[in-house]
Amino acid sequence: MASSRVLQRKVLDFARKPSQINAISRAMSSSKFPARLDPMLPSGCFANKTALITGGGTGLGKGMAEMLSRLGATVVIASRRLDVLQKTAEELHQTTKNEVFPVQMDVRDPEAIKNAVDTCVEEFGLPDIVINNAAGNFISPTERLSPNAWRTIVDIVLNGTAYVTLDIGKRLIEAGKGCNFLAISTVYAATGSGFVVPSAAAKAGVETLTKSLSAEWARYGMRFNAIAPGPIETEGAFSRLDPTGAFKEEAINNLPSARLGEINELANLAAYLVSDYSSWLTGQVINFDGGETVSRGEFTGLLKVTNEQWDMMEAMIRKSSKSQKSKL
Repeated sequence: MASSRVLQRKVLDFARKPSQINAISRAMSSSKFPARLDPMLPSGCFANKTALITGGGTGLGKGMAEMLSRLGATVVIASRRLDVLQKTAEELHQTTKNEVFPVQMDVRDPEAIKNAVDTCVEEFGLPDIVINNAAGNFISPTERLSPNAWRTIVDIVLNGTAYVTLDIGKRLIEAGKGCNFLAISTVYAATGSGFVVPSAAAKAGVETLTKSLSAEWARYGMRFNAIAPGPIETEGAFSRLDPTGAFKEEAINNLPSARLGEINELANLAAYLVSDYSSWLTGQVINFDGGETVSRGEFTGLLKVTNEQWDMMEAMIRKSSKSQKSKL
């Protein structure tokens, strides 16, 4: 009995301590999942296609714009800051040699959306691809949020996605033209998350909008899908969500893939989802998270137990089983 208690105490003590072995294991895992950043789809597969990307001047939006432009699309990038858009458009044009067109748009303002889409239609016609990527988020205890803070996030994320989709969707229906819509969500839209509650609520609405319209507007030749990314480092988002850098380190430690995602990896997935190669795929939310979602299982924490500790626990379990049988 005493030896069993000693074994149990050793296991519990081990479980309470930070595990260097777990960190080493994660580092080894990362080398098994290297990022492939070159375009996945064939060159020119988006020739004669126009893509409109909200939040296209920076971060994930910029990455998706570059990927589609590399693959032959004419890309229209939209956001509130025209100076940022113009700089990005010129940079991408120099890189891809295809036209990237900046248009100022505040997704919270239906009139601004109308004007921006009018400009896009006059230049290039109705888009073949719409990526709702504009987002806003910050970390905060929910009790500290003001009504204005709540409204700001929901207006950008949920209302902005709805306004853009409705404006373009109605024009497409009238013109008898199909389109591929893609929304950028987040893994915690499905589960909820503390400290980012306005974003979680708004993104959940975006996912429901995606699924609902995939059923209703398929008759008009429109597909709707979403990507729910895990942690992918972008300068703007991480400055608001991880100002100390602690989240990044913890995320890498907890991800089965043992590394953050890369922008081009998401851009490759996005390109596939808005391409003709995925024409039978609609109404889906794709978790793209390095295993974050599945790593939350109740017993996944046992990854930090070493073989020696497993031997100890197996001995305890066997002893317990024999004791139970002796009582029968």
